[in-house]
Amino acid sequence: MKLGDLDQGEVGAMLMADGVYLRMSPFVARIQSDIPVIRDSLREMYSDFPLADAQSFTDFQVRVSYEPGIRKWISPLVRFYFDGRPSFTPLPAHQAFAMLEWGLNWCVAAHAHQYLIVHAAVVERNGRAFVFPAPPGSGKSTLCAALVNRGWRLLSDELGLIDMETSTVLGMARAVNLKNNSIEIIKRYAPDVRFTSVVPDTTKGTIALMQPPTESVLRAGEPGRPCCFILPKYSPETDIRLDPYSKARTCMLLAEQSFNYHVHGLRGFETFSSLVAAAKCFSLTYSRLDDAVSLLNDLSENL
Repeated sequence: MKLGDLDQGEVGAMLMADGVYLRMSPFVARIQSDIPVIRDSLREMYSDFPLADAQSFTDFQVRVSYEPGIRKWISPLVRFYFDGRPSFTPLPAHQAFAMLEWGLNWCVAAHAHQYLIVHAAVVERNGRAFVFPAPPGSGKSTLCAALVNRGWRLLSDELGLIDMETSTVLGMARAVNLKNNSIEIIKRYAPDVRFTSVVPDTTKGTIALMQPPTESVLRAGEPGRPCCFILPKYSPETDIRLDPYSKARTCMLLAEQSFNYHVHGLRGFETFSSLVAAAKCFSLTYSRLDDAVSLLNDLSENL
């Protein structure tokens, strides 16, 4: 059964009781909440995700709920709980779903050390995975959203999970997190795709999440083999450029953008080195999404 097979009332009742057990391959998350925007946005963004049995092993048990007291009725705040323990500073209630997303990212980054984890967008086409490791604000999520709306498969726009045994990369195909001007750009680029409500004034600026493509969700368990590492950069009013990027600098970039490189030590270094040695490395400067998608389509056909 998928989450979307349940109506809004059923999802809300489960969230307020034992929780929704959601398969976010390769993990299972148990999610509880008493907040309406969590119920509505979770069902909308993750309607294609399968439900797990309540008896299944659960990787992450999380809850987002109102802070108690009279403030709940005046200017409500919400807090994220992990394994029953409060985590992070409370946020205004209208940021509740964003808080759930950020909290789940933190759960994976801080605890899933069976993987080498990189802050990167990852997409796949024709069996070839393209990895975009980059700091926030580089335009990687915008580029990722454009690609997955033009036939590429989404693995992740935030967390690339590298299996060190198989040298493949996994993703959870979760909702794509867009910020500021990127929201309207992608809404115009993919007008039929669903988005959450726009949430202003967060620590990351104005944000909205884009529903992941159904096929990407159905194939979320399929890893990809990295064949290209690309450092993207959005630069307004510039012609598109794809330049070779040194393999040494690419290794450094991966280490800088990894959440747990320090945990794996030599094994992490050897994994990054071998992946980069077997792949092509580029920097990409773009201003028009159609140009970038066309160029990357050609690149994937000619590697």
